[in-house]
Amino acid sequence: MNQGKRVGIVGAGNVGATVAYSLAMLGSCHEIILRDNKIDVAKGKALDMSQAAAAVRSHTVVSVAEEMSDLTNCDVVVVTAGSPRLPGMSRDDLLMINANITKDVIAGVAKYSPDAIIIMVSNPLDAMTYVALKESGFERSRVIGMAGILDSARMASFIQEKLGYGGGQIRASVMGGHGDDMVPLASYSTVAGVPLANLLSPSEIQDIVVRTRNGGAEIVGYLKTGSAYYAPAKATAIMVEAILKDTKQIHPCAVYLEGEYGHSDVVSGVPVMLGANGAEKIIQISLSEDEKKMFEGSCNSVKNLINTLNNNNFFNKGE
Repeated sequence: MNQGKRVGIVGAGNVGATVAYSLAMLGSCHEIILRDNKIDVAKGKALDMSQAAAAVRSHTVVSVAEEMSDLTNCDVVVVTAGSPRLPGMSRDDLLMINANITKDVIAGVAKYSPDAIIIMVSNPLDAMTYVALKESGFERSRVIGMAGILDSARMASFIQEKLGYGGGQIRASVMGGHGDDMVPLASYSTVAGVPLANLLSPSEIQDIVVRTRNGGAEIVGYLKTGSAYYAPAKATAIMVEAILKDTKQIHPCAVYLEGEYGHSDVVSGVPVMLGANGAEKIIQISLSEDEKKMFEGSCNSVKNLINTLNNNNFFNKGE
C-alpha cells in the first residue's frame, strides 16, 4: 500500500534519526531520505538503519540527500533542524537563529517537494510552524507542528505512574502551545473510558498537569547535555503514519488557526483529523471558562514570538 511513498527528514540528530529508525522498522514508506549538514554522520546512520530494516525484513530504504535538491518528491517532510539553546542565549536569540534555519530549509522543501506535507519539530515549535507556513506558501492543512501527541503521551505516562494501573488504556488530552503555557485537559482525559476526576483527587490531577508542563525540562535535568528524543520521535512517527496511511485519526497537533476557538493568525495545538491531505479537519471541542483562559494565554505567548519576528522584519527580508 505504501510502495513508492517517500519521507524526507531534515536534521539527522537524535530526534530526526529516531523518527527515521521508527518509520524504517514499521516499513511505513518505500524510502526515507535524511538531510543534515553533517553529511558523513547522516550516511553512517542511514547505512545502520538500512541494515536494521533488512534485519526485520522491512522494505524501507534509508538514503541521504547531500544537497536540498536531492530531497525531491517527498510525500511528507519532517523538519527537526535547529540550534539548541546554548548557555547565555536568550529565547529571542534562539527564536531568530532557528527562524532563519527554518526559512532556508522550507525554501528548499517548497522548491523540491512542492506537494509535501510538512511536519515541524524544531523549537520554539509553534512559532517555527508559523514561519514554515508563511515561508512555504502552502495551505495551512499541509504545515503541521508536532507537540500535542508528545505532551499527551507525557501526561498519560504520569497518570499511569500516579495510579499504578491502566497502562495502554489511558487517553490524555493536551491543547495549546508546546511550552510552559500548554493546556492539559483533565476533563478530556480518561482511563478505559472512566473520567480522570473519578480516579484522582483535584490536587493529584494538578500535580500531573504541572509535571506535564515541565515534562521536557525534567528529562533535560537528568540528561544534562541533551533533551528528550525517544518520545518526540515516536510522536512524530505516529503523525507520519497517519498521513501516509490516510487513517483519518484525531490527534492533537499545532496548526494555524483562522477563527477556531476564537483565535486567528496564530499557531496552537488543537485536535485535528490527520489524513493524506494533512490536517484535514480541525475538531472544535467545548472548553470550560478556565480552559478557555489557559488556551488564550497559550496563544498569546505564541503571538509574542510572532511579534518579535515581525519587529525584526523577519518576514520582509529577501522579498
